[in-house]
Amino acid sequence: MAGHHHHHHMDPGAGDARVAWAVVVNLGLTVAQIIGGIVSGSLAMIADAIHNLSDAMSLVIAFFARKIARRPADGSMTFGYGRAEVVAALINYTTLIVIGFYLIYEAVMRFIEPSGVDGWLVVIIAGVALVVDVVTALLTWSLSKDSVNIRAAFLHNVADALGSVAVIFAGTLIILYDWQIIDPLVTLAIAGYILWMSFSEIGGVIRILMLGSPADLDTGAVLKSVEAVDGVTGIHHVHLWQMQEHRAALDAHLVIDSGRWDDADAIKLAVKEKLKADFEIGHTTLELECSKHACVGAEVIGDGPEPVSREHRHGHHHEHTHKHGD
Repeated sequence: MAGHHHHHHMDPGAGDARVAWAVVVNLGLTVAQIIGGIVSGSLAMIADAIHNLSDAMSLVIAFFARKIARRPADGSMTFGYGRAEVVAALINYTTLIVIGFYLIYEAVMRFIEPSGVDGWLVVIIAGVALVVDVVTALLTWSLSKDSVNIRAAFLHNVADALGSVAVIFAGTLIILYDWQIIDPLVTLAIAGYILWMSFSEIGGVIRILMLGSPADLDTGAVLKSVEAVDGVTGIHHVHLWQMQEHRAALDAHLVIDSGRWDDADAIKLAVKEKLKADFEIGHTTLELECSKHACVGAEVIGDGPEPVSREHRHGHHHEHTHKHGD
């Protein structure tokens, strides 16, 4: 697994500069495309422009989220700020979904009331847009492999490049055959792509924010691995989640064999090392219980009802009846 971590070490400052340049270029392009779309009457061009604007915005959010994510943990954010990038990705995909539906509505209206499109203007502006999209994609590609946030921005970009190709294609057909209906058709294709891409990516982002277990880890396998450690008789109250995109964490109560309580620290260390080695879970918090006093009826996953330890079961029950008697 160590193999794919080598591109983490790009200097953050250099990465920021790339993202900043990509923003500047995309904003310039958006303005040109919106003006071009209005002048030429092409909805597909405006669709591509809105997509480019969402690109620029996604890059702006990504840019600030990268900066925020590097801040150290403090009293108000004890887990650190790493999730800023995940929140940014959620905002980006949500906006894209809204844009996608809006473009479908606009395209359908075009079928009902067609209007003329100036093919030459469309082809020229979309050609410029394509060049810009390719440049931006190259700027963000190496960063996208490691960050859900930059990957959202990068995917926006690839979609843009495809959108520009589609717009050039539409403009060419309008020049050659005056085939006006191709404009809303291409708009629908761009919108469909935007929606497909956003829905397929947003799930993973929501999973991190919902404290879901890492998608690439099998929770059952993690539990079996812990229970296989010598001296461990059980594990419960397990929480397995991602603190941020690349950091998994585990909280649990660990039951130690009653005859092995003197080795409890060594057993705990063995469990931590195994989790790190087998699953790359770096952040582990374990509460130790001796099997004689372990919780009875505890949920394996999550907190469930507050269980009673074996030792206190009968005395506890007596106390309760006494209290109700008062």
